[in-house]
Amino acid sequence: MQPAQPNGDAEEQLHKNQLLLKMAGRAARLGGWSFDAGSEELTWSDETCEIHGRPPGYRPTLAEGIACYAPEYRAAIAALVSRCLVDGTPFDLEAELDTADRRRIWVRAIGEPVRDAGGSVTGLQGALQDITTLRSHELERHALATKLSATLQNMSDAFFTLDREWRITFVNEEMTRAVNRKREEMLHQRMWDVFPGTENGLFHQSFQRAVDTGRVSNEVGFYKPLGKWFELRTHPTDDGVAVYFQDVTQKRKDEEQLRLLQACVERMNDVIVVTDAEPIDGDGPRILYVNEAFERHTGYRPHEVIGKTPRILQGPRTQRDVLDRIRANLKRWEPVREEILNYKKNGEEIWLELDIVPVADATGWYTHWISIERNITERKRATEALRQKDNLLKVGGRVGKIGGWTAMPSINAVEWSDEIYAMLDWPRASPPTLGEFLAVFSSGSRAAFKAALNACAALGTSFDQEFQITTCGGELKWVRAVAERALSDAGQVSGVHGALQDTTVMKQVEERLREQAALLDKAQDAIWVLNLDGTIAFWNQSAERIYGWAADEVRNRGARELLFNNPNVFDRCRETVTELGEWVGEIEHKTKDGKHILLVSRWTLVRDEAGQPRSILAINTDITHQKLLEQQFLRAQRMESIGTLAGGIAHDLNNVLAPIMMSIELLKGSLPDPDDQAVLKTIAVSARRGADMIKQVLSFARGVEGKRHEVRIADVLRDLDQILSETISKNISIISSVAPDLWQVQADPTQLQQVLMNLCVNARDAMPGGGRIAISAENMAVDAHYAAMNIESRVGAYVKIEVEDNGSGIPPDIQERVFDPFFTTKPVGEGTGLGLATTLAIIKSHGGFVRMYSEVDKGTRFRIYLPADPQAVGAQSSPPQTTVPRGNGQLIMVVDDEAAIRQVTRSTLEAYGYRVVLASNGAEAVALYAQNLQDIALVLTDMMMPVMDGPATVQALRQINPQVRLIGASGISQNGKVAKAAGSGLDHFLPKPYTAEVMLRLIDRVLKE
Repeated sequence: MQPAQPNGDAEEQLHKNQLLLKMAGRAARLGGWSFDAGSEELTWSDETCEIHGRPPGYRPTLAEGIACYAPEYRAAIAALVSRCLVDGTPFDLEAELDTADRRRIWVRAIGEPVRDAGGSVTGLQGALQDITTLRSHELERHALATKLSATLQNMSDAFFTLDREWRITFVNEEMTRAVNRKREEMLHQRMWDVFPGTENGLFHQSFQRAVDTGRVSNEVGFYKPLGKWFELRTHPTDDGVAVYFQDVTQKRKDEEQLRLLQACVERMNDVIVVTDAEPIDGDGPRILYVNEAFERHTGYRPHEVIGKTPRILQGPRTQRDVLDRIRANLKRWEPVREEILNYKKNGEEIWLELDIVPVADATGWYTHWISIERNITERKRATEALRQKDNLLKVGGRVGKIGGWTAMPSINAVEWSDEIYAMLDWPRASPPTLGEFLAVFSSGSRAAFKAALNACAALGTSFDQEFQITTCGGELKWVRAVAERALSDAGQVSGVHGALQDTTVMKQVEERLREQAALLDKAQDAIWVLNLDGTIAFWNQSAERIYGWAADEVRNRGARELLFNNPNVFDRCRETVTELGEWVGEIEHKTKDGKHILLVSRWTLVRDEAGQPRSILAINTDITHQKLLEQQFLRAQRMESIGTLAGGIAHDLNNVLAPIMMSIELLKGSLPDPDDQAVLKTIAVSARRGADMIKQVLSFARGVEGKRHEVRIADVLRDLDQILSETISKNISIISSVAPDLWQVQADPTQLQQVLMNLCVNARDAMPGGGRIAISAENMAVDAHYAAMNIESRVGAYVKIEVEDNGSGIPPDIQERVFDPFFTTKPVGEGTGLGLATTLAIIKSHGGFVRMYSEVDKGTRFRIYLPADPQAVGAQSSPPQTTVPRGNGQLIMVVDDEAAIRQVTRSTLEAYGYRVVLASNGAEAVALYAQNLQDIALVLTDMMMPVMDGPATVQALRQINPQVRLIGASGISQNGKVAKAAGSGLDHFLPKPYTAEVMLRLIDRVLKE
């Protein structure tokens, strides 16, 4: 909506409109008037005052206004005004009026009632127009019509009139001649009687149409009795019709020939241009006509060139000498035939073959030039291409050692090109015969070449084979012979055309290359050669095995984009090898299936004979498996050493504590003093605490086997709640959420209690100022999608238990070590470092796995997954599975820094009918979203990423499109602070890890919102 204009602007516009209305009124001699019945006040506009010859602002009474009309009109005017005031009947009449300056004029008076809200007539309003000039014109037209009727008899067109009964009432002389009838034979006779066959025909219909519509009717028809075409113009009259007609038989023939000629000209493929005959000098003749082919060939439409000169087609390479010759011929009024280079509208060059001829009128005076122009661009290009091809063949023959030959067996003759003379060291003074040509081939090749030659001449079988020859100098060479049958213009076999190429050097090089390639293919390392532009030129079999790409798939492709996860690493390696000649180091590459591999790579700069760099040789040894085994071995060795040490220490400590604990019981009976009893109690508590710690060490070192049976997790969590309520301080709230239909698990309930207590105690210690511990349990069906993101899991049924706090969190640099035994962040004396190690050992011994997610100052969440049995006795039945919703081709952007998560999410979404675009970080996601703004229906983004994290990505996407649909995914739950960090930018939150069904249902719900 446009903002309201200031009152001053509105008043100015109103004033302009009023001025325009006054100007229009004066121009049309039209004014307005109004009459108020209540006040009996008559108001004239300035234009109305002017028509009456009164000054502006003159206000007469109603009686004075009526008295201005000529006496013979006053009564009628008064009656119309009175009737309009009484019953609201409007009026419109023409009358004569006497002005104040004693002029009598004709006016048109229009009036209509003015009504109040109740519909009663309260006055009149109307318009007054001076139509004196119009009336004068009507009188003049009447006089002219009278004169016209007097000349009808002598007009050149045939003319007759018909009355209402279709009787002929008038015919002129031209009609009697055109229809070859006498006037008395036609007058007062019915049209259809004088001209049989016309009743109900085309002419009759034309006459009737003029009568019915009151308009002129035009018709062209053929009258067979006379064998003529007539063009009729029928005018309705008060008495019938008046008909003008002409014999257009010859005109029809001429027009038909003209249309045929025009159609031929318009549909010609050649360009037709018609110009004025002069001037020849200066800008030249002007274009009068171009046919349709002109636009097809030049791109100019007719209206763009009509009135201009043909110079509009000329350009920088148009030949000046050709233009001079054309101008000289035109000055002599002689025909022109030239080939000229012109330009299309889009600047493209076009070659035209011109035929320009002069056209003269009946007196012999030249009036026009007609130019027929044929587009020969393709012919010119073909000629130029053929010329260049001939040159290239000659140069190529010399460089490639290729020569041409033609054998004519019927006359025992052969013709050679210069290249074959040089190839064979044959003396040019002695043209060879076909027999001498065959003798050039060595004994082992001669019979094969002769058989191939004969088969080609007799059967038309072309051949392409290698043969051995002996030159005149006695040198042995290998040649490649290619041939096909030659036919004469009459279609008869005239000989065999062929080419001969010296392939001796190539054969030697190929042999060396085969030997080298065979050696390289036997190497276990991946060997490839790079061109200086970074494209792959060679790829051995081991490279195919290690990387997964076949040689044909990588040849001429850039190694920088194909193999390197970080293209900057490729740039540094190439820079080093270019400067120093070699580079050696460990490097990470990617395979065809996206897998990352670690290699020891050795790059060497290869130079040509002139010492210039030619390529880069890379030898790559795959050490991925070796590195993995080393890491696993070192970790296993470290854990075994720790376990052995811990087990030995625990065993010895048990031996130390056992007599102490037994002695305490003995001392209690022999020391009855209360102070001594208090000391003994302290010693007993400390000893039991040490025994518990030793028990944990033994559980880690020797395993955690125990008695296992069907366990209801709900019962375990209920007991845990009771313990926590008694042991956890009141400034920490405990929130429990247990699904009502939890499956049963095979477990040791005491060990599960130990695991959960360890996690809750750690959560308590992370919140010294108070906070919240949330404990939940639910069923979970792990699918292939989830298992692909968690290698320790397997497809099947699990019970998932979560323990989450909103405490200080765990720094990223130590998250990898929290499950290591004896690792603790607590002060000395406050922690053993065995709680999480024992927790992990217990859960693994139950066939489950543990996942931890943490952010500094935002909290930590542990998820425990225990294998469950949905069919176990006592387990409640799971709700019936519903169909997972499918997509309908919507484009989903998946943003995650983990390649495995991106790929498995992509595969899942595409399997369920979605299209997917991937981004590895927030910055890449923002760039891709800006490019695909109209197509992307939803964004699924991780909240913890490098380069640009989730909250920043959400804000950036909202700035691009405030309506973007967003789902955030993270290891911290939606109750944590990561979701809050994104503000109101997220539509929904998806806790990691998640199943395919959970993801698909959430995406479907968000898309439908």
